Amino acid sequence: MSTYSLSHLSDQTLLHSLAALVSRDRANTAALLAHLAEVDARKLYLPAAYPSMYAYCVAELHLCEQAAFRRIRAARTAREFPAILPALADGRVHLTAVLLLAPYLTPENAEGLLAAAAHRNRVEIEELLARQFPRPDLPTLVRPLASPESEATTPQLSPATVGASAATIGQLSPATVGPAAPAVSEPAATRPRLAPLASERFALQVTIARATRDKLRHAQDLLSSQIPSGDVAEVLDRALDVLIERLEKRKFAASSQPRPRQSRSAASGRHVPAEVRRAVWARDGGRCTFVSENGHRCPAQKFLEFDHVQELARGGVATVSGMRLRCRAHNQYTAERTYGSEFMRHKREQARRAASPADETRAS
Repeated sequence: MSTYSLSHLSDQTLLHSLAALVSRDRANTAALLAHLAEVDARKLYLPAAYPSMYAYCVAELHLCEQAAFRRIRAARTAREFPAILPALADGRVHLTAVLLLAPYLTPENAEGLLAAAAHRNRVEIEELLARQFPRPDLPTLVRPLASPESEATTPQLSPATVGASAATIGQLSPATVGPAAPAVSEPAATRPRLAPLASERFALQVTIARATRDKLRHAQDLLSSQIPSGDVAEVLDRALDVLIERLEKRKFAASSQPRPRQSRSAASGRHVPAEVRRAVWARDGGRCTFVSENGHRCPAQKFLEFDHVQELARGGVATVSGMRLRCRAHNQYTAERTYGSEFMRHKREQARRAASPADETRAS
């Protein structure tokens, strides 16, 4: 008989078993958050070759993106306010309640707010917070309907729109411009979205400013001989080619005509020669090279830094064999293992203070 076939259970046994499972699930949720909080605090995702707790939860624990985000946020809140965990375990509050309360909790009000939120549903908790933390009325807002000249240049990803224009998502036409967003809050439809339509086709939805729209139209005009239709997808593709080429040149000195190799003395100090950056980036595949003890390589391709294999203070040199790519998190993690967390904290604080006057000067 299948473990999940319950037709043989009596009504009373089924209900009793369900209640026991719910109770166990609550206790497990509290224990899960406690474990997540401790792993997060110890940064154990770093030696496991992940750049963040979020990446660890999604790739290693196989949580979906939303579940990872919610549980990490709840875990961090519970670590700050430990009374949350027993309240979760015995069912006084649920995970959604923790996330709703999180922005309002302080050491002074935590006990009272948790007690007030006990056994309340989402709507009741939202009303409770509105009473205790009232916000000013929203201003009256009148917004124009979508038109060819409207600033709302983002096509809505409704089934009808996607089905009708899968190949030309992004055309600036009245048919694909959705209704004005309500004033209450920013709906999900107005946020940047990238949704797959087919194996090689994606729908892009993003709200742009008037200045960006003007740039887009200017680019369409400049490319009118090559792209007579002004297709936004083609214009965007060409614009990204130019942007990527410029960023790659700045990041790792990419060039179709690299200069001759410089003298060995140029590889000393913190300066990393262009030819070294190109070779290291190509060798490491534009990805963090940190590998955990069990052979897992960090997947990070963001916030990458050129890191000395042998610390610069200990004689490291900026050669191809002496450099590697590391994400910022693993660069810091390696430095803390070498010099100690307190030493690196002090160094970061010094750097922050040194940068502050420069920031103030630029602001003025």
